[in-house]
Amino acid sequence: MATVHEDLTAQAQSWLAEDPDPETREELAGLVEAGDVEELAARFSGTLRFGTAGLRGELGAGPMRMNRAVVIRAAAGLAAYLRKHGHDGGLVVVGYDARHKSADFARDTAAVMVGAGLRAALLPRPLPTPVLAFAIRHLGAVAGVTVTASHNPPRDNGYKVYLGEGSQIVPPADAEIADEIASIGSLADVPRAGSGWETLGEEVVDAYLDRAASVLTAGGPRNVRIVHTSLHGVGGATVAAAFERAGFPAPVQVAEQAEPDPDFPTVAFPNPEEPGAMDLAFATAREHQPDLVIANDPDADRCAVAVPDPGADAGWRMLRGDEVGALLATHLVHKRARGAFATTIVSSSLLSRIAAAAGARYTETLTGFKWLARVDGLRYAYEEALGYCVDPEGVRDKDGVTAALLVAELAAELKERGRSLTELLDDIAVEYGLHATDQLSVRVEDLSLIADAMRRLREAPPATLAGLTVTSAEDLARGSAALPPTDGLRYRLAGEPRQGVTGARVVVRPSGTEPKLKCYLEAVVSVADASDLAAARATADRVLGGLRADLAAAAGI
Repeated sequence: MATVHEDLTAQAQSWLAEDPDPETREELAGLVEAGDVEELAARFSGTLRFGTAGLRGELGAGPMRMNRAVVIRAAAGLAAYLRKHGHDGGLVVVGYDARHKSADFARDTAAVMVGAGLRAALLPRPLPTPVLAFAIRHLGAVAGVTVTASHNPPRDNGYKVYLGEGSQIVPPADAEIADEIASIGSLADVPRAGSGWETLGEEVVDAYLDRAASVLTAGGPRNVRIVHTSLHGVGGATVAAAFERAGFPAPVQVAEQAEPDPDFPTVAFPNPEEPGAMDLAFATAREHQPDLVIANDPDADRCAVAVPDPGADAGWRMLRGDEVGALLATHLVHKRARGAFATTIVSSSLLSRIAAAAGARYTETLTGFKWLARVDGLRYAYEEALGYCVDPEGVRDKDGVTAALLVAELAAELKERGRSLTELLDDIAVEYGLHATDQLSVRVEDLSLIADAMRRLREAPPATLAGLTVTSAEDLARGSAALPPTDGLRYRLAGEPRQGVTGARVVVRPSGTEPKLKCYLEAVVSVADASDLAAARATADRVLGGLRADLAAAAGI
């Protein structure tokens, strides 16, 4: 009977026999030679799961890592799915970022598509994910792939799939593609062309930039000074070109982070939401005194905004995604946008109030733009994780470049009237009530801790949180008429009229892309007038603090 070591060694040897990448072959051979059973077990304990986020994982050899062998199988499964659905000969557009191995994975994908009888076109260089989403619709492609791990750590990479409408895959397409991937046998059986795909020219980027500029009002104010960082990602040049084309002054780039660098040397996590990620941007802002700081994540599909705040340690305050979402919604209403306004179950309920006042249809979906993009008649969508879709006919996904343009336009219009984004947020709070949001996010090494927390909450749902009565405890895994099933819990809480609290809400869910348990908190406080704002914020802070503490205790985290 074979030992565990012998079994793992046999699996590794089989993998080595067909791995097309000399770097991962050398890596795996070293593990076999060293007899590193623990690491081999981690690499061969299963396979990376293909789902609605595609693939995402750490680079390295073996079926549980991102590598050329895994990508070739994924591409072959996607090609088989497309042919089965009548798209033989159709065009697949492939984009990629500047992470380690991204260009290799993109070329492998193109080679598999051509080998399968489809057409393939690579974007001309590492570019933001929104350019890929735009190119699918612009070129009439049947699908698209972008190779990116977005804001994940440097050691990761990923593989995101879009279908012909330019939006990310959802069930049942993800399961069907996963089944096709699972049916792939030896890599030797996957036809791969040595040539025959197209490399697109800069015309597709120009078309994207023209479309991005079209979201703005022609002839509107453009006098706004921006400091911008791309956090070592691929957004810097595209954002600079978009601002120039739209007529804004050139953003001041954070020099240390302006060029793509797959090692992300100045940040622990290349995500503007993470502690320390914006330190260099704020230092640059203190030097140049701009009106706003804008940051994109490494593939530039997200947009973060910071405003001057003398009371903050850095002199700047990061706006929450919900705040930017409300600002953009208000701006679009002012621009007489028509159509559905949508957000997700974990985002603030404020958008529903803004949409109702404007007579616009409001829709709520599960987390992720794969769901938001499918809202019928969509005009505007956002999610609290810094994702905004302001032009769904151009890019039916989150787009950090066009969002940055629209924020800049709003800031310029306000500046011309002697006002600021902060003052507009105050106006929104007075009109609709203060919708204060926060998040309890716990990163784990052991994923079983997340499952344990969800089990505790399901078995013993809290009756009160922050002193407020839980009026409903909804297990989202059961689904509903409005929402398909998902692993999550939603609590609605009664208000406390004597304190001005009109209600609160909590959503708990495992992250779909990171080893985190995320708890999304909202407290709504009535505001009589501007003089009442300070007291309302103090009340909201108290409620949010209570929600955090009580929820952590109930979940055991």
